[in-house]
Order: sequence, then C-alpha cells, then structure tokens
Amino acid sequence: MYITNHAEKEARRIARRLLKKRLIACANIFPIQSLCLWAKKIAKEKEFVLIAKTTNSCFEGVKNEVEKEHSYSIPCTVRVPVSSNKKYFEWLESEVEK
Repeated sequence: MYITNHAEKEARRIARRLLKKRLIACANIFPIQSLCLWAKKIAKEKEFVLIAKTTNSCFEGVKNEVEKEHSYSIPCTVRVPVSSNKKYFEWLESEVEK
C-alpha cells in the first residue's frame, strides 16, 4: 500500500502501529515532493511516503487503522497490485494476521 504522510514522525508512528497489529510485514518510508489539487488550488507539499507491504486480505484493516490515526482529513491509502518472488511472498504471508 502507498500512504502519504505530512511528516516522517507520522509515517513511522503509523508503520509501527500496523506492524504491531500484524497488518503489514514491512514498511519503507521516504521523502517526496507532492503537487495536488486541493480546494480548487494547486498545493505543493513536502510529504513522506509509507510503503506498507501486506497481503490483499489485510487491505481493509490497514485502511481502517490509517483512517483512525492519520492527520489528513482524507488520507491517501492506495492499494498497488504487485507480484514478488515466491520466498518473499511466503515470508510476508507468514508475518501478517490472516
């Protein structure tokens, strides 16, 4: 999942919460610059992307937790379909709650 955050601290906090609840197996966080339409204007923001590695069955749980914890009124929680090598996916599945 691809989740944008206003600050690195928020991204880390959300990642830790998702890991503790075993909704994700791994998280990557990195800084980005975003341009988006907000309130009919173009907004330029510095944000931090949280890539939360999980399974399809955990998507709703991750989305619900992010909506509870996120500072944005409309948080970005995007499911990005991917494929991986078999051993990595087996590890990922073994780390998240089913």
